[in-house]
Amino acid sequence: MTEYARALVWFRRDLRDFDHAALYHALKRSHQVVCAFIFDRDILDALPDPADRRVEFIHASVTELQQALQARGGGLVVRHGVARDEIVPLAAELEAEAVFFNHDDDPAALARDTAVEAALRARDIAVHHTKDAVIFEREEVLTAGGTPYSVFTPYKNAWLKRLTPFDLQAYPVEAYADRLEARSTPIPGLWDMGFAPTNLRDMKLPTGMSGGARLFDDFLGRIDRYQDTRDFPAVKGPSYLSVHLRFGTVSIRQLAAAAWQQGGRGAQTWLSELIWRDFYHQILWHRPDVASGHSFKRQYHALPWPNPPGHFKAWSEARTGYPLVDAAMRQLNQSGYMHNRLRMVAASFLTKDLLVDWRRGEKYFADKLIDFDLAANSGGWQWAASVGCDAQPWFRIFNPVTQSERFDAQGHFIRRYLPELTRVAEKFIHAPWTMSAAEQQRAGCVIGRDYPLPIVDHAVQRGQALALFRQASPPALK
Repeated sequence: MTEYARALVWFRRDLRDFDHAALYHALKRSHQVVCAFIFDRDILDALPDPADRRVEFIHASVTELQQALQARGGGLVVRHGVARDEIVPLAAELEAEAVFFNHDDDPAALARDTAVEAALRARDIAVHHTKDAVIFEREEVLTAGGTPYSVFTPYKNAWLKRLTPFDLQAYPVEAYADRLEARSTPIPGLWDMGFAPTNLRDMKLPTGMSGGARLFDDFLGRIDRYQDTRDFPAVKGPSYLSVHLRFGTVSIRQLAAAAWQQGGRGAQTWLSELIWRDFYHQILWHRPDVASGHSFKRQYHALPWPNPPGHFKAWSEARTGYPLVDAAMRQLNQSGYMHNRLRMVAASFLTKDLLVDWRRGEKYFADKLIDFDLAANSGGWQWAASVGCDAQPWFRIFNPVTQSERFDAQGHFIRRYLPELTRVAEKFIHAPWTMSAAEQQRAGCVIGRDYPLPIVDHAVQRGQALALFRQASPPALK
């Protein structure tokens, strides 16, 4: 095994100094290791809003990472530029003999990494990249015939069958931390990069490794109740770790190990959610076209979505007249977060009730979600629209009122985000248009003035959605 005098570790969506595959391998094989992070303009310049919570989250997490590496005797070189143009000259400037980084299977990232690797090798600089963001990746879990799984349950069973304690073992970075080189540069400010502070601090979402650790510790204290609480948006049920998983301020191995070892009903349900994440990532690897708007089920790729004028705008602005949908969209617009159950409800409503192309909703979530993950976002939207792998069958359509009655029975979540419905009685909170004129006056909420009338009739739209899919389905399913 080749040893290097100096190596460079390129941090990306792995903003932690512990249990880090690339950092560990670099430290183990090198006498000195320099760490670097690039605020990549290829990504940042394409963002539509200068007040982007993700950039602020990353900025805070990079700041903490630099401080943590300095506490270990190392540092972090931080630059703002096009990553594929920055890494190669940086490695040359440092006289690094090798560059180490972790996999990122987003198609754009793969293209970037391929170009960087070729340029590094042209300068006789070695390149090493490895798995870190998931437990099993790419072609590690395949069917007996050697093909990728397209249905979750068989994939999950194969995933669990393959799992061993070794797969969950942490990389002991600390054993070689004395090889870190104390080299750092100032971190550019948000304004310097063309971005502005957001309401991230007001949201009390903890950032960085310390924030991820606090959320994880809190969740472990209630993980036993996860199965019973996860679908209710007014209840503290989820782990709230999705953004930390997205940017690697927590270790997927640490999270999966805790769930696997705990073994209770809640922990096993949460482990299934982590396996779903692996599932969608391997789908993206095998079918990268799903990341560019192609339906996994090819027969539905050209489905003629009606896209009625004004429907998408009403949905995105929380003006559909269906309280649970509107509350979900206000949560997203105000915080950059949406409860997982509500993501399914909102996506189903846009596609099956409003008959709007799922790609428009996927793009909106991609722009707004602080935890946006290409594989999971594409997979989730295609699931809800019934065009993806192991998707919701097209003939099963969420009723937004029934979903509201079931998962926010007292209307606590609705009232939190729709204060205009605060005084609406519980029996009307899910369908306020059913109030009489007198009841509307008593509630201080006149439908059509203080809160919209329903934009569509669910029963009518359900029939249209069924007809839309029926015409594109194989004859046996019509």
